[in-house]
Amino acid sequence: MRYRTVEQLDAALVTCRACPRLVRWREQVAREKRAAFADQEYWGRPVPGFGPADAAVLIVGLAPAAHGANRTGRMFTGDQSGDVLFRGLYDVGLASAPTATSADDGMELFGVRMVAPVHCPPPQNTPTTTERDNCAKWFRAELDLLFPTARSVVVLGGFGWQVALRELAEFGWAVPRPRPKFGHGVQVSLSRGAEAITLFGCYHVSQHNTFTGRLTPAMLREVLAAAADHAGISRHIPAS
Repeated sequence: MRYRTVEQLDAALVTCRACPRLVRWREQVAREKRAAFADQEYWGRPVPGFGPADAAVLIVGLAPAAHGANRTGRMFTGDQSGDVLFRGLYDVGLASAPTATSADDGMELFGVRMVAPVHCPPPQNTPTTTERDNCAKWFRAELDLLFPTARSVVVLGGFGWQVALRELAEFGWAVPRPRPKFGHGVQVSLSRGAEAITLFGCYHVSQHNTFTGRLTPAMLREVLAAAADHAGISRHIPAS
């Protein structure tokens, strides 16, 4: 099915029950909760993308965190990975605030939309190939709606990089062969007729990467700023 708007797509997405293991896990987590959030009602459904439908920059993650977006209902909201990402977006002028705590906290992204190849939290943060393929229809439908304005694609991590290249090839973008390898700071320009987009590789904002220093705030800011400038976004740099 081809959706006419992002809002229509999101409304259909949040009712999806295609992957039995993911449905069981997301709903179990929502029932049992983490002690720190025992008084909160978890979202416990597929998590839609977040950001304007006419975004010039797309940020491709992996999947919602069990006690982050699966709790709040918004991409990268409510966990430590999201704290790092939103802080970076704010610092380079692409978000209205440095922290995101809930779906109704007033957070606004400027010219950026967060998307994901998998919309439900997987156990051990590892979706199966079948689950990834089941969710591909949503990813493709969202990309189809976003391509008219998207100019930069920031891909967080190797999993997202592989999926993004595969799906872009499906949409007729000329992906080099052999396919470009993922790496932090890697940039790959793709064309489709007169259209052009650029992929920007970035280490994932996982706790492992940020705690060990594999990804520093400066490294993240550099990639986000480069993607925004390439896409021609007017950045709202916060006053120092």
